[in-house]
Amino acid sequence: MHFRLTVLLGLYALAIASPLLFAWHYFGNPRDILQELGTILGMLAFAMILSEFALSGRMKSFSERVGMDATMRFHRIIGWLALSAALLHPFFYESTPSGGLFPWDSSREFSVTSEFAAIATGVVALVLLPALIVLAVWRSALDYRYEVWRRLHGILAAAIALLLLHHTLEAGRYAMHKNVALLWQVLTVLALLSLVYRYLLVPLRQRSKPWKVSRLERLTDKQWQLCLQPAGHDGLFYKAGQFAWIKVGRSALSIAENPFSIASAPASGSELSFVIKELGDFTSTLSEIEVGTTTYVDGAYGSLTVDGRGEPGVVLIAGGVGIAPMLGILRQMQQTKDARKLKVIYGNREESQIVCADELSCVDTTFVVQEPEAGFEGTVGIVDAKMLDGCLNSEQLASWLFVLCGPAPMMEAVETYLKVRGVSDDRLLCERFNYD
Repeated sequence: MHFRLTVLLGLYALAIASPLLFAWHYFGNPRDILQELGTILGMLAFAMILSEFALSGRMKSFSERVGMDATMRFHRIIGWLALSAALLHPFFYESTPSGGLFPWDSSREFSVTSEFAAIATGVVALVLLPALIVLAVWRSALDYRYEVWRRLHGILAAAIALLLLHHTLEAGRYAMHKNVALLWQVLTVLALLSLVYRYLLVPLRQRSKPWKVSRLERLTDKQWQLCLQPAGHDGLFYKAGQFAWIKVGRSALSIAENPFSIASAPASGSELSFVIKELGDFTSTLSEIEVGTTTYVDGAYGSLTVDGRGEPGVVLIAGGVGIAPMLGILRQMQQTKDARKLKVIYGNREESQIVCADELSCVDTTFVVQEPEAGFEGTVGIVDAKMLDGCLNSEQLASWLFVLCGPAPMMEAVETYLKVRGVSDDRLLCERFNYD
């Protein structure tokens, strides 16, 4: 696992540095060290920004190898690094003489451009880039609809890419070489085409494979089971524990879609089952969905799967609606008569929030409730180190696979506990709820 991540990070670093290496190969004659550093920061920032189009979590070939959580964390880290490099890079340049560029300095080795348009597009991009990141990182705090954020995110990202391309071609010294300019143009077009693929081609493909709502069942006061059947096609290839983005009762071209973990087992047939909690926006309208409603599915995504693992047992630790992918894994193991041992730890604030209690009681499940009702026979408290100490044995900690899904505070506490107890990263699969 560590070797694979190291290789992937090395390949990513090489890809980000490739425009710079390309420029040095074709151009030569670098400026003095400070101005060259400004150029390096600017080029790396632009390359990282373009790479973000592929790191949004929907590129299966990447996210399935490193995990959705790792992909999204990396996406955010690269965003901050790109912003830092972009904001810093202008301060390393010396001002152009008042008379303009040196007439004999055609390669701009000793000066930078003073053309208004070339500078203005870079300035506008530097204003939009922090706005893009703030709107993404603090979307929940700003409390605006997911669909609005997604639309803004795509529009701002495309605008920034085009502004930076103009700034690079007009103000960039190395982009004066036609091959370097062509490379930037190709990379920008590829980035923008990823938006066309995501917002046009994928929906058109979805339209040819519609689904119908087959069942809608209230599981608890705020949780529902939504079931879908393929309409005129074979269904979805997926692994237990993965998730999909769905559009219920909307056009295939609609930008409004929501990610939910698949609670059904691939071995049980073509019907997809989702356990969904009412949290706002689309989920607050679940009760209004009618059987037969046309739905579109994009998936499957995620690496929270136990297929092909060699550990002798699996511990599923879920908090709240994080039980959904665990149900998929549990059901698949039962359907396929998986010989591995299984333990489930399932935490909720109230006993009334527990879903599929009878099904879970048929396996080794520890129900954890923070605010129990009279007569509750499970564990009282939260899923923390103290609770886990009394629930897990040395054999499980030493050799079993741990699968986690739930709210961030629970995830952080459990991850910390397991690592302190010697559970290595390659025996720890995690998935959080937030994929912004």
